[in-house]
Amino acid sequence: MFWRPKLKTKIVRVPILPFGMVNCHLLVGEHGCVLVDAGLPGSAGKIGSALRQCGRNWEDLKLIVITHAHVDHAGSAAEIRSLSGAPILASDGDLDYYARRRPMTFCDTGWFGKLFLKTGLILQPYEGFTPGILLRQGESVDLQAYGVAGKAVHTPGHTAGSVSVLLDDGNALVGDLLASGMLLGGLIRTGRAIRPPFEDDPAQVARQLGHLLAAGCNCFYMGHGGPLPADETRRHAERLATLARGDAQ
Repeated sequence: MFWRPKLKTKIVRVPILPFGMVNCHLLVGEHGCVLVDAGLPGSAGKIGSALRQCGRNWEDLKLIVITHAHVDHAGSAAEIRSLSGAPILASDGDLDYYARRRPMTFCDTGWFGKLFLKTGLILQPYEGFTPGILLRQGESVDLQAYGVAGKAVHTPGHTAGSVSVLLDDGNALVGDLLASGMLLGGLIRTGRAIRPPFEDDPAQVARQLGHLLAAGCNCFYMGHGGPLPADETRRHAERLATLARGDAQ
């Protein structure tokens, strides 16, 4: 088996909205940085500030991973690509939405999702793009070449094209496979997993979280709230699976 040096990776949460309501994450490695999600339109300044606080700049950003096509995750991707020259990695399952060929659809998970959809915030437009690295079903991409010890994998369920990043140290960045806190992020119950406002397929999300837990992931970073430990993630996955079985009956 080919030996490769172990890279140390620091996870820096970049708050796009207060109280952990919307997060991006910067993975800072010894030989480069990877951005996981790009926030709402206009978030490039906050991400650039986070880079500078780590002693890095746009040239140190080697890859942009977008976990799914919702505006609070993909909104600034095209601008950040222009600033950094870094390629965008995303899944072909959401490609039509990234390229703005058709509008996103939303399956709400309850009253908060219904209310959030009525505000129109999730429907705001963003600059379209075509990912330079397209992750297809069943594929993974090794992030070693971008300075980070880990891989990007296709984890559908929240959307058809959802992507997660699994680091070699057991940390996982899962976009919106789960969320935490009261009304997303928030100030209370921050250690409690909840469903995000929208979710295409809860049974599939439960399976994906189960796969990540079985793979040894022990800490889960997300776009809204978090991070959460494995035990709380497992509790949420089991609840989701039960919910999905009840809906199917």
